[in-house]
Amino acid sequence: MTHTTLSTSPWWTNMQENLPLLRLLHPKQYASAVGISLAIGLTLSWIVLAAGVAPLWAATAMTLLLLLPAGFFKWRDDYRRYGRTVMFLSVLLTAQGLHTIEHLIQWTQYHILYWTMRQSNGLLSPANAEWVHFVWNWLVLLVVLLLMFGGMRHVWMWLLLAVAAFHAVEHTYTFIRYQIILRELTAMDILNVTAQGLPGIVGRDGWLARSEWTRGTWICSIPGLTTAVRLDVHFWWNAIEMTLLILAGHVALRRRMQGEPLP
Repeated sequence: MTHTTLSTSPWWTNMQENLPLLRLLHPKQYASAVGISLAIGLTLSWIVLAAGVAPLWAATAMTLLLLLPAGFFKWRDDYRRYGRTVMFLSVLLTAQGLHTIEHLIQWTQYHILYWTMRQSNGLLSPANAEWVHFVWNWLVLLVVLLLMFGGMRHVWMWLLLAVAAFHAVEHTYTFIRYQIILRELTAMDILNVTAQGLPGIVGRDGWLARSEWTRGTWICSIPGLTTAVRLDVHFWWNAIEMTLLILAGHVALRRRMQGEPLP
């Protein structure tokens, strides 16, 4: 009697051939380390939360830190096996995937659990800050450019570049507004009021909704473009960005499998 593992089964082999991103993202020999790290992280998180020792964001950060070593060794192997460009793709897919999950949790808190906008901060509430969004999205744009310089140039990558660039510009606009308002509040000796969560270019009270150039035009009639709350705006930014990243990665890896190696 023979024993067929998942990694050697014909079904799994066909899945990896049709969906090469599964092969890339699979932790392979580090699967056990990932499972153990996740189990330990979730257990410790439950203990510290039940005991009231730490808030939810700290428990979440602890779990992610426990998973990081396995991720580091997995990405090191990706570099050795596939090269720098595919390794960057693997890192970006993982990071942006977790980031999109965080936005999904915020969306659920607001729309399903009916929490207030201020309460709907996801699992890592301190990361829901203007400077974090600013730095994160410019890093994403930088990695997208590195992927394109590495050979990933096709229609989905160009669309991803456009969306990532506009997303970075959106957060640059909100970051600048945040700094301006923060300085105005400080000048008035108002130190206990936060300027986080300001509208950006799109969405309710955003630049498009308030600008004399666009107010009352057909642009304002596009559903959500000038009416969506900030939480929804950035949920859809990340959903679109993640979808394009998956499509771009799929096409790039399929081309590699067909004999068009990436640098």
